[in-house]
Order: sequence, then C-alpha cells, then structure tokens
Amino acid sequence: MKQYVLIVGGIILIAGIYFLAISQTGEGHMEYSVQELKNKIENDTELIVLDVRTTGEYTGDLGHVNSSILIPVQELQHRVAEIEEYRDREIAIICRTDNRSRAAASILKEAGFENVVFVRGGMVEWNRQYGNPQQK
Repeated sequence: MKQYVLIVGGIILIAGIYFLAISQTGEGHMEYSVQELKNKIENDTELIVLDVRTTGEYTGDLGHVNSSILIPVQELQHRVAEIEEYRDREIAIICRTDNRSRAAASILKEAGFENVVFVRGGMVEWNRQYGNPQQK
C-alpha cells in the first residue's frame, strides 16, 4: 500500500510539474516559424513584431527585425501600456531562441491581448536562414 501511494504521489507530482512548465512557457499559444514571420512581414502591414530580448542583444550580433518594437521580457508586464494601441492587431513575439517569447506571450495573454504568436527558433533561426537582417 505504501509503495502504491508513493507511485501515485510521484505521478501527481510529475503531472503538476508538467502543467506548470506548460503554463510558464506559453505552450498553447500560436507560433510561427521564421519563414512564416518573414512572409507575414512582407505581406501584412498590420503585423507588429515585439522583440523581448535585452537592449544589448537587440543591437548585438544577431541584429533585429526591422521595425520591431523592443521591450525586454523582464520589463514587459510593467510596460504593456506602451503597446496598448496594438491590442487589436496581431503581435509576433521574438527573442533569441523562443523561451522568452513564450513567456512574453503568456504575459500579453494575461493582459487581455488575444492575437499573440511567438516565433519558433527566434533570431538564432532567423540568422541561420536569412542572415543578420541589418546586413541586407
């Protein structure tokens, strides 16, 4: 009986950790590949690109998507008002890979933004496929 309780308790613990991880990473949000983002940028003048890296990363080696808005993820919750005017537009969130953009998607969803996507692979993948956007 004691062994059964330990097994069930372990399963419950693992399930709890899994669901917590999903909620913290923004799973369940729509996502774009960098190809899809590039296509949207070229064809959708209403799209907003939100970069959630640090200022140093934004101006650093990986560059940034032209016309993107920079708000580091650690400041986003307190700076949501800066993008309030875009609430009804699609917002594509990008970071270095996609960890911070997933977290940022969760922050925006909690703030009532509904049309939020994160970019899978982030600027690392963008540079792998297209090179640094400021060098073109």
